[in-house]
Amino acid sequence: MDKKSVSIDIYGADIICASCVNAPTAKDTHEWLQAAISRKYPNHSVSFTYIDIEKPIEEERHQAIANRILEDEFFYPLVIIDGEVVGEGYIQLQPVFLELEKHGFTNE
Repeated sequence: MDKKSVSIDIYGADIICASCVNAPTAKDTHEWLQAAISRKYPNHSVSFTYIDIEKPIEEERHQAIANRILEDEFFYPLVIIDGEVVGEGYIQLQPVFLELEKHGFTNE
């Protein structure tokens, strides 16, 4: 079987987004997504990156997205899979799984 590999970036901060009351923190979302994806797609390679928008960011592309969050263009946590925004604020698994399946992921 061909293993597929994708990159998942999760942007957030230690403080819960003001518009996302009762939602998990961005770090909790990061950990939850790692666990859920590794259970559903154990035969695929996924790299996870957590980007704290309130700390210095070295990579330009990450800084550009963090700036957009800080300018209220996006809510956080913000989940991006290979450059495609798949969720912001209150993250749900179904859109994440659908995007992974577009990249050839199967749970076989």
